[in-house]
Amino acid sequence: MAGPGVTPPKPLDVARWLWIASAVVGLGRFLVQLADRGTLIEVLREEQARQGITLGQDELDAGVSGGILLGLLMGGLLVLVYVALANRMARGRNWARIALTVFGVVGAVVGVTRLILVVSGLGAFYGLSVAPVDLAFGVATMLLDATAVVLMYLPSVSGYFRSQRTVAGKTPQVANGL
Repeated sequence: MAGPGVTPPKPLDVARWLWIASAVVGLGRFLVQLADRGTLIEVLREEQARQGITLGQDELDAGVSGGILLGLLMGGLLVLVYVALANRMARGRNWARIALTVFGVVGAVVGVTRLILVVSGLGAFYGLSVAPVDLAFGVATMLLDATAVVLMYLPSVSGYFRSQRTVAGKTPQVANGL
């Protein structure tokens, strides 16, 4: 927890909101994918055919409905995790900054790789098809994440994390000057 009256530096506060925005945009991307029920049923139908299983339409519908519900729960949970990490990072918790950095870097690497595959035409060669709306969501989250990572490591922010570590390491009486 931040010391009494300690406000995070402005770049860190902006980074917090960028992480939250990224999670919400990512959830929006996921909702768009889940809204395409026809594609979800087709994917499930192809998978069952590969495995030699025959399901009726009612079973396919139930499977897709269950998958959508699970997806919504997982998407909501992911947003909550990002919000919790972003808030802890803004309070000076370095471990949260590191976790968000890992998420951001992995997301950026995957996103840039996907973008290169699509733009170069290699994606189509390997059977990767990406809808334009999905690509737009991906680019938006990459930009939000990359900007947030940069803001979290500005020199003006590093001192804040060191000061919060010092405050957290002392007893409340010492931290308050008592």
